[in-house]
Amino acid sequence: MSNALAIAAVTETLRGLLMRGVGISDVTASPLDNARRSTTGNQINLFLYQVLPNAAWRNQPIPRQAKAGETGSPPLALTLSYLITAYSSDENDMISHALLGNAMRVFHDHAMLNRTDIAEVTSPVDATATSDLKNYCEQMRITLQPLTFDEMSKLWTTFQTHYRVSAAYQVSVVLIESTRPLKTPLPVLQRGEGDRGVASQPDLTLSFPIVQSVQLPERRLNAQPGNIIVLTGTRLSRTTARLSSLRLPNPPQPATQTISDTQLQVTLPANLAAGFYTLAVTLDTAKGTIASNELSLGVAPVISPPLPRTVTRAGGKATIDLACSVEVLLEQCVSLLLGDYEVQAEPPTNPPPVTRSNFQFVVQPLPDGTFPVPLGTALITRLRIDGVDSEILAPRGANEPETVPLTFDTSRTITIN
Repeated sequence: MSNALAIAAVTETLRGLLMRGVGISDVTASPLDNARRSTTGNQINLFLYQVLPNAAWRNQPIPRQAKAGETGSPPLALTLSYLITAYSSDENDMISHALLGNAMRVFHDHAMLNRTDIAEVTSPVDATATSDLKNYCEQMRITLQPLTFDEMSKLWTTFQTHYRVSAAYQVSVVLIESTRPLKTPLPVLQRGEGDRGVASQPDLTLSFPIVQSVQLPERRLNAQPGNIIVLTGTRLSRTTARLSSLRLPNPPQPATQTISDTQLQVTLPANLAAGFYTLAVTLDTAKGTIASNELSLGVAPVISPPLPRTVTRAGGKATIDLACSVEVLLEQCVSLLLGDYEVQAEPPTNPPPVTRSNFQFVVQPLPDGTFPVPLGTALITRLRIDGVDSEILAPRGANEPETVPLTFDTSRTITIN
């Protein structure tokens, strides 16, 4: 997610695209009345003339960060409007027209800004190096914005300078993350009397494999690396389970064992990174590979060494060091939940590693001097990675019946004194 440097980083990205695509070094980002004051050669000016809220994203939470039942401030969603104007060294309109055409071609070829484009342009730029724009969760679209001659004339008249042929573009959507923390209540353990869930009635059996549900190990909210899970569905014999992820291009694949035509036993890799995955099965036939529908699978991090733990404050703040049993990618979002309070992990050292498994969390006093969590109280603790929380449910005892209600594991706590 982008921080407050997102607007500057977008402008720098567009400048970099124009410099590489058109092949000139004089690509400025000045107001219309200052564009030619310090430059006399061939030049393209990229002027940000308007910043408007994006209506579609105005009240949407941050993707994959705010879960159901949680409340938080939506990101600042913006639409940026730019005006590109071309100038030639000898005021030859034919040359400026050619420069303008090349600039419009560059934006046409890069209508969707992906992470690679942004990283290549912004990495060497000191002013936007910490903008996090290359880790942006949404693609930004560059759209040619038609302005009438009257609208264009008013824009130039405002700056009291001579009119030049220009083209207007919009860049959307630019999301700036709010610094206000989320409220993250503990999950619901029972859904009504007897904890009876939704009942479904199966219909006609199809000719291709269908995955209907994923059975996690007993009393688990999410799977963990190395767990054995069971897939239920139809036409599952001779199929192979496959994991895919938007975060990991080539995640390690599980081992599949057929139980019956309606069940598969799947063993997750022990080095599987935490986060959300899509799980499907594939069937190899003489005519090709047939893939089933996809189901979501959350893989929870495992805190190592295990809790409980007591942390003593120093200088009014509490510093908590935790480790994850598997490596975590640098771009993954890592936070610690103490009860219903969430604190983000401290940034890694510079230069940052590709992966890391050790994290530090600092709980600071609030501006009014109060501490955000109760002191001397054992707080249920969850390590959250990309929206998936570590396990907090107590396992069922050896002689306990299955009807024993779910409870929180009181050993998975941190106490701050």
